[in-house]
Amino acid sequence: MAKKPLRLGLIVGVGNDPEAAIKKVHDLGVPTAQLGIEVFDEDAVKGLQAALEHYKVEATAVVVGGPGPEIYDFYHGPLTLGLVPQKYRSARIARIKKASDFAKKLGIPAVQTHCGFIPENPNDPVYKATVKAIREVASYCKRNGQNLRYETGQETPITLVRTIQDVGLENQGVNFDLANLILYGKANPVDAIELIGPYVQGIHAKDGLWPTNPKELGQEVAIGKGKVDFPRIISRLKELNYRGAVTIEREISGPQQLEDVRAAKAYLENLIG
Repeated sequence: MAKKPLRLGLIVGVGNDPEAAIKKVHDLGVPTAQLGIEVFDEDAVKGLQAALEHYKVEATAVVVGGPGPEIYDFYHGPLTLGLVPQKYRSARIARIKKASDFAKKLGIPAVQTHCGFIPENPNDPVYKATVKAIREVASYCKRNGQNLRYETGQETPITLVRTIQDVGLENQGVNFDLANLILYGKANPVDAIELIGPYVQGIHAKDGLWPTNPKELGQEVAIGKGKVDFPRIISRLKELNYRGAVTIEREISGPQQLEDVRAAKAYLENLIG
């Protein structure tokens, strides 16, 4: 059966219970998932493979972060997130390679990560070191037949495009997190899509508010409660012939998360048609 364009997805942490994670996606009536993976052993591969086959869920990407601290704010974030901080870079390169090998065993087409607060100045030595690190992991993913996807947020859209071009490999793409651009005060996603549209391979359908405290990110909220203009963005994605998943992300836990995901699903299905 042909894949439906702009099919919905859900991002889930797999943890130590892949069956429960994939059942959650299935029970919500969502056909695809991005998978947050922390355990990469053979038991995890077998368990996840069995769950994906049983529930007939399409895995669109493995999402990976760490090791080491990851603090999502404007002061500690540049020191702890992604491949930018030299202190954690080599361990994170190794972690992304491990995720790539894991994804290959399951036939998952992409590995996705935050690269960090990539410097605006391309002459900055940290920028050059980060580009080199990204090239190393993108090359590894390429050998494994995968795309490496940058999740938007910590860098401006033009910096992201510059980085992709300077890395210089064709297996790079963008996971366009609509809310993160607002949460970090980096761009309006309606405008950003004009810059990064050609590179978009995944979407995080998420909503948020602009920062009001210059030390802290803006607040993530339920879809429809924030500043993301979903009708305009979905319309533009259709014009750009985007054919990938629109993956719902709600960064809370418990019953309210499920309620918000169900509401987001109904809202997005109406827009997607």
